[in-house]
Amino acid sequence: MSDRIYLTKQGYNRMRDELNLLKTVVRKEVLEKIAEARAHGDLSENAEYEAAREQQAQMESKIVDLENKLTRASILDPKQIRTDRVYILTSVKLRNLDETDDEIIEYTLVSSEEADTDQGKISVRSPVGKALIGKAVGEKVQIHVPKGELHYEILEIFVK
Repeated sequence: MSDRIYLTKQGYNRMRDELNLLKTVVRKEVLEKIAEARAHGDLSENAEYEAAREQQAQMESKIVDLENKLTRASILDPKQIRTDRVYILTSVKLRNLDETDDEIIEYTLVSSEEADTDQGKISVRSPVGKALIGKAVGEKVQIHVPKGELHYEILEIFVK
């Protein structure tokens, strides 16, 4: 798992802040829960203790995961992103060729760590992202998704 992770500065900072919160605040809270549950006596039948230990394991796993990702992260400068083709961190306007009302869709291609479909940020590893990478304005793409096929025309490529 030594693949580089390409992040925006905001994405990197968000992950770093989450890691810091886990290490400085959440870890302390979980240790306090464990100590409190331990004080209740017999640990073999102490559901509160088991739950706190499980929470600790999940938190420590998340810390290791974030540390690993931050170590492998490369921060991309939006000013250096070309717009002649679709690349990571480019935004695209697409015409949905399957709709009769010329529906226009806009996506920004990001790493899977920053993907958020509610904000129009899709992973370059998603079926749509994979189909768009490397394409240019005017090209038509056919995308295989679990629900079938999508057909788009690339109208514009830009950086936000």
